[in-house]
Amino acid sequence: MRHFLTFAAFAALATAKQLIASPSPADFVKHINGTHFVDPATNKMYQHFDCDVTLKNATSHFKAGIQRLHQKHLASAHGARASAALTKKQVQTPIAVKAYFHVLTTTAKAGTITQQMANDQLTALNAAYSPIGVTFTLAGTDFTTNDAWAVADGTDMDVLKQALRKGTYADLNLYFHSDLTGDILGTCTLPNQVPVGADPSMYISDGCNLAAGTMPGGNIGGYNKGGTAIHETGHWLGLLHTFEGYACTGDGDLIADTPFESVSTQGCPSKPAKDSCPSTTGVDPIHNYMDYSTDACYTNFTPGQVARIGTLWTQYRQGQ
Repeated sequence: MRHFLTFAAFAALATAKQLIASPSPADFVKHINGTHFVDPATNKMYQHFDCDVTLKNATSHFKAGIQRLHQKHLASAHGARASAALTKKQVQTPIAVKAYFHVLTTTAKAGTITQQMANDQLTALNAAYSPIGVTFTLAGTDFTTNDAWAVADGTDMDVLKQALRKGTYADLNLYFHSDLTGDILGTCTLPNQVPVGADPSMYISDGCNLAAGTMPGGNIGGYNKGGTAIHETGHWLGLLHTFEGYACTGDGDLIADTPFESVSTQGCPSKPAKDSCPSTTGVDPIHNYMDYSTDACYTNFTPGQVARIGTLWTQYRQGQ
């Protein structure tokens, strides 16, 4: 889940202005009362985003599965097969996903999210995923004016998904809310073990919920090029954050070719290179779609992430 907080007082605004005037180039990010940050690379202030889609949200089946995949790769890390796996830039078999977009707005904001924005979001998804062999087709867009569903607080989240979700477990459902609860940018479900031919009631919660302002042309500065849907769809396909565990040791995101990263990225801090684990190989992957960088900073998945997407798609969603 990616979320932001708002300013608590005028004093915070005063601090923000001071930091914008002279950010420290040595800092990756300047935090202001935990609510906003200044990107040293651009000298711009953005809202501070965070996320809680982690292993703790995953089922025991998913956890055990990706742990086995990780250990299998490490065991053959110096072999030709392992090396080849980390050079492949596309999934072994092309993946075609039907996507259903659901736009939910309050009465006051009805009409502010357009079909063109939905089309542009699909374009952004395909721009990120088609190079790795994953393509999305927009199977339908529906628009609902409902003050409660636009917020989706408490049981309203379950109610709206029961009413709107379409397709099978292999189909991506993205819900774009004009006033998503908790000031969050987005959240999504990780894959789960679902029996073939299961009744849709077993996976009705599957999908991603996003702030509509993150769509291309939306109103959330720095995060309005469609990158949040790309990031959250990565979770839907089985990827974790590049900074999973917030540590420079351990298993991290359980993918061998993503460098250790102990601090999530805010903004796009290219100079100096962000390196939260200087004792390990590689600088932080600020351009990776599974970090928290601003949308314009996103450019890639690693070959290891691509391989993981292909494996988990076959295991969890293909043919469902």
